[in-house]
Amino acid sequence: MADETYDYDVLVIGSGPGGYVAAIRAAQLGLRTACAESRETLGGTCLNVGCIPSKALLHASEIFEEASSGHLAKFGIEIQGATLNLDQMHAEKAKAVKELTGGIEFLFKKNKVTWLKGRAAFKDAHSVEVAGQTVTAKNIVIATGSSVTPLPGVEIDQQVVVDSTGALALPKVPEHLVVIGGGVIGLELGSVWRRLGARVTVVEYLDQILPGFDGEVRKESAKLFKKQGMELKTGTKVTGVTVEGARASVSVEPAAGGAAETLDADAVLVAIGRKPNLDGLNLAAIGLEPNARGQIATDHSFRTAVDGVWAIGDCIPGLMLAHKAEDEGVAVAENIAGQTGIVNEDVIPSVVYTMPEIAGVGMTEEAAREKGDVKVGKFPMVANSRAKTNRDTDGFVKVIADAKSDRVLGVWIVASLAGTMIAEAAIAMEFGATSEDIAYTCHAHPTHAEAMKEAAMAVTGKPIHV
Repeated sequence: MADETYDYDVLVIGSGPGGYVAAIRAAQLGLRTACAESRETLGGTCLNVGCIPSKALLHASEIFEEASSGHLAKFGIEIQGATLNLDQMHAEKAKAVKELTGGIEFLFKKNKVTWLKGRAAFKDAHSVEVAGQTVTAKNIVIATGSSVTPLPGVEIDQQVVVDSTGALALPKVPEHLVVIGGGVIGLELGSVWRRLGARVTVVEYLDQILPGFDGEVRKESAKLFKKQGMELKTGTKVTGVTVEGARASVSVEPAAGGAAETLDADAVLVAIGRKPNLDGLNLAAIGLEPNARGQIATDHSFRTAVDGVWAIGDCIPGLMLAHKAEDEGVAVAENIAGQTGIVNEDVIPSVVYTMPEIAGVGMTEEAAREKGDVKVGKFPMVANSRAKTNRDTDGFVKVIADAKSDRVLGVWIVASLAGTMIAEAAIAMEFGATSEDIAYTCHAHPTHAEAMKEAAMAVTGKPIHV
């Protein structure tokens, strides 16, 4: 396979979940592989300033709230005087990040992937410049990920006005945190600081939080966040943010027009979305034009319009999720090696790691109804024996199936374990399961997972426990 006219068979640009997985898989397939990464550590946004540190803080803040709120007293666990050591919380988060980024470095060495330290820019379709050196490769995979979308006219100083990276490292708990954007990142980080004692206000331009999620799930989630003490201002736009010293004033007004108001805050998180990282790649040198949304278009094999250049992850169309990028990383390496690598873009789960968690896979009920007749089965967690015993009864499971074939089109879950529960739905859908297939699969009792079985039974109108 090796073509000695090039330094490498495969050069991956970026070492996030897409890039590092592509590099490791390519090396496993016997290809001489290098990965260009300009950060001091591997793992991209996800491991360094995204999924991993945010989950560390979500988990820690959850435990803190349990210990300090008196929530455990009903179980006979009485804790007085639980206090927050935020520095220690951050230290433990940093330790987890270090372990995982170091783990990838170990995997690169084990699989003989060369780490080229620096930013890569194209010279032509088979050569890039990294840190002043020209490197050639038969195949180049663009896996540069995405970065925070700026809000025009709002300057991020990472002191008072922060993006998700700054919000993961606030040195003290804000009195009032204003979150601009009611999507996944805003709600997760808003949850962290609310649990640690901040007053949190979320401002969302659309009329509901969690754009892209199932309508019923969006409603239920909003209800639960409000119950937890989060203030949600939906249908509201931010017209400006001014900073004076350690305070910020956030000007907002109804999206539909109306009276403006000012929110006073000591921290503002801008979380309105993410955009592909293509700056500095010098795509013009290979004649590659991003699409209208600033993404690189590819075919199903992840080939771009330029021969020998491939692209995966957040910089191509589709959901901006680490696990999508990982699957595409495996697929692109297999395609380069002459195998068949495919990703089923219709079955990619999305999870919000708040408490309860919110997860979905496949179509929303709204999208499914637009396509044709559907049957919907729902089961409330309050009727699930394990959730009841654990006093953990928020949420529901919802299964959407085709009315004629009974094939499962989408599953949506609000529950403490939704992120783990959704895996069953994804595997069922990957196998083309009907709701009956799930309903007639024996689920262990007592588990939260039984709610999935009951929701599937409810599709045909026969749940047992409601």
